[in-house]
Amino acid sequence: MTAPLPTPLGILAGGGVMPLRVADAARRAGRPVFAVLVEGFADPREWRGVPHEVVRLGAIGRMLGLIRQARARQLVLAGRIKRPSILSLRLDGEGVRLAAKVGRRALFGGDDALLSAVLTVLREEGFEPIGAQQVFADLLMESGCPTRAQPDAQALSDIRRGIGVARQLGAADTGQGCVVQQGLVLAVEAIEGTDAMLARCRELSREGPGGVLVKLVKPAQSKLVDLPVIGPDTIRAAAAAGLRGVAVEARYNVHVGTIVLDRAATISEADAAGLFLLALDADAFLKTEDPEP
Repeated sequence: MTAPLPTPLGILAGGGVMPLRVADAARRAGRPVFAVLVEGFADPREWRGVPHEVVRLGAIGRMLGLIRQARARQLVLAGRIKRPSILSLRLDGEGVRLAAKVGRRALFGGDDALLSAVLTVLREEGFEPIGAQQVFADLLMESGCPTRAQPDAQALSDIRRGIGVARQLGAADTGQGCVVQQGLVLAVEAIEGTDAMLARCRELSREGPGGVLVKLVKPAQSKLVDLPVIGPDTIRAAAAAGLRGVAVEARYNVHVGTIVLDRAATISEADAAGLFLLALDADAFLKTEDPEP
């Protein structure tokens, strides 16, 4: 008996390389892909050879209709999309209907509330949202420090401080990261994103040992979308800001942790800049003795 053909994977793609990595991983595994590229964010030139359509952000009905037409039930939401104001979206009729299901509190709340509500609505509409890391397993790092540079006592102390701050940010549904130098919080991440936060740090750093970027999963966020992400660009921005290391949350519960794009290139970039990259279990790290800087 001939084995049934695998069902297509739907990808709702924003900007950056993440959606492309997911598409490549699925196709290498023999699974067809159909992508809806969000206009103004995903670059159609990068999707040559992959079935796709470009759709404006507010045309929700067209997006879901195209994915259904492609017979895709599993759906990955991946890539950078700048959150617009609800008034600028120009929702189509289906979008208006689904926005009512999402609810006003989610629409005007933080990212966690909105994304959780969107995932619930997608399930009610017959889709199965899955995480990018469930398709491309190499996105998450195991605990350890694969770089030549290793954190010293001062860096470990700054990481401890950063974990506390990042967790408070996450609990408030504000951001996923912060920069700490010599015990002082130089910057926290909000809607501007990690790269913009690091750019601000260039003018804020103090003399002496450089600071540390700490990025963690928000405590209550969905584990299917918007996990923290770093890559070679993050390392370059950290080096330009005068930092000496990056600490991220390691894989836990199989599919949760900080996504590391192009891991080999990220580690190579850190080695070239003399930075450490540490993936850690935040709870276990906090239980260790606080080092004396």
